[in-house]
Amino acid sequence: MRLLVLPGDGIGPEITAASLPALRALSERFKLNIEWKEDIVGHASLAKHGTTVRPDLLEAARNADGLVLGPTAAFEFKDQINPSMFFRKKLDLYANIRPSRTYDGVKAPAGAFDLVVVRENTEGFYADRNVESGGSEMLITPDVVVSLRRITRQCCERIARAAFQLAQTRKKHVTVVHKGNVLKLGDGMFLEECHKVAREFPGLTVDEIIIDAMMAHAVRNPARFDVIVTTNMFGDILSDLTAELSGSLGLAGSVNAGDSHAMAQASHGTAPDIAGKNIANPFSLVLSMALLLGWHGRRHKRQAFIDAEAALDKAVEAAVAAKEATGDVGGKLGTRETGAALAARLAK
Repeated sequence: MRLLVLPGDGIGPEITAASLPALRALSERFKLNIEWKEDIVGHASLAKHGTTVRPDLLEAARNADGLVLGPTAAFEFKDQINPSMFFRKKLDLYANIRPSRTYDGVKAPAGAFDLVVVRENTEGFYADRNVESGGSEMLITPDVVVSLRRITRQCCERIARAAFQLAQTRKKHVTVVHKGNVLKLGDGMFLEECHKVAREFPGLTVDEIIIDAMMAHAVRNPARFDVIVTTNMFGDILSDLTAELSGSLGLAGSVNAGDSHAMAQASHGTAPDIAGKNIANPFSLVLSMALLLGWHGRRHKRQAFIDAEAALDKAVEAAVAAKEATGDVGGKLGTRETGAALAARLAK
């Protein structure tokens, strides 16, 4: 398996460097023959090349078996390319899969749970991926901005299908989250496509909840949910909430998956306030890499990669329980030391 690794900004280089030894140990244990090439995006690329993403990186990503992207400082790049958006859109990574679960030894304010948010990734209330020019916000007057949202049947259908297929492997329960009472056309289409796909999966339980009510239900009793499918912005916000309910955003892994390509990406941001302090939790990126391995294994029918995903998940779980982790999840190790301890655990 050949990977393109882009560490990104802020804590990105730290958590990437801490995660790669675990990946190497896993590759040796399961004979995966994983190789990777590192390159730069974000601030490092801007300083060296005058752009946050070089055009040739897209071809490198297409030729790789997977992409690992560290957090990038998108908000700071006012007139530059957002690296995360760039790869999601150019590689058509339409399904953002964000699991959230609780861990023994980590305080969970809403109790134990295990769920997955399946978020549409290529349209919705994101101005940088709705029109060909790259922007769908218009300054009408100096005091008036109009922001457009695009919703298409194709994108609704395929994200619904991804969610229902995933639910078949779990507790067979899908919750459709929307705002159809207000966004009657766009979310109405989303609901219509979700229920249309649901008819192909008769063994699954399907319910639907309006997004504002969903936030309340998620805080009150997240254990009632299994697979949650929703549109882009709602999924972004909701998945951060469920990740924090698990005990820390440092445990929030995610994979951006399409039909031909996938990208591992921690759900959190660059955290510039703690960058360089060796205290950032690398497990979010580690868990994202596990999801990428599983995606690759299922796509190519290679059981060793699926087994490696499970082993990496269990190793993180054991490390958290043993306090071989950073302070946000009750451990006493630094970023580098956490990564080294996980690699040693995987090598045993």
